[in-house]
Amino acid sequence: MTEGSPRYKRILLKLSGEALLGSRQYGVDPAVCAFIAQQVAAVRSRGVEVGIVVGGGNIFRGMQAAAQGMDRATGDYIGMLATVMNGLALQDAVERTNTPTRVMSAIAMNEIAEPYIRRRAVRHLEKGRVVIMVAGTGNPYFTTDTAAALRAIEIGAGVLMKATKVDGVYDADPMTVPGARRYDRLEYADLLRDQLKVMDGAAVSLCMENDLPIIVFDLNGPDNIARVAEGQQVGTMIAGPVGAHA
Repeated sequence: MTEGSPRYKRILLKLSGEALLGSRQYGVDPAVCAFIAQQVAAVRSRGVEVGIVVGGGNIFRGMQAAAQGMDRATGDYIGMLATVMNGLALQDAVERTNTPTRVMSAIAMNEIAEPYIRRRAVRHLEKGRVVIMVAGTGNPYFTTDTAAALRAIEIGAGVLMKATKVDGVYDADPMTVPGARRYDRLEYADLLRDQLKVMDGAAVSLCMENDLPIIVFDLNGPDNIARVAEGQQVGTMIAGPVGAHA
């Protein structure tokens, strides 16, 4: 791990459900959870407060179910429950690093998770606990990207870190288009105008309205979470016009 000073005091890490798959076709790979947990613990040990929002696409995707005829709201609720399972798996992995962790759910399930209450979440962060926020916003029709943007703003995070399988935002799919160009920096308006499939419009708009920078980066790079927290050039920074941030 590098020795720079953290640039951000508090971060919100957005993990897709697919990020937890590893080489599996379905479910959670404990080795991937352990890899993420070690990075999170290393960042927290540097004094950075860490919130995490996790998706559920490795278990269930509401949008796909809706496309096949399921009621969209029902599909979204099932997807929210999938995020709870992922959150519990991640909590177990993070706690194995001797890092205190809390799962907070937007849908009440008192036996396994605390209810999400903004002030309580902030208090946990201030006490050095990693807070894993699950069940999206608690409402259908909102993606976990939007939930991540909302939670990041609510808890006063300095940056929204979106972990992906690629090392930033490209002008085309780098998996299928050789020579696709990676951006080091974009403005929110670029994402909305060019419809770059990085985050949905509601999430980008929330970040833009609240001047919350987004960094899209490769989760699989060693120490990338720490490097982003330190302000190193990793992935693609999405923010307002140059000069809007100190």
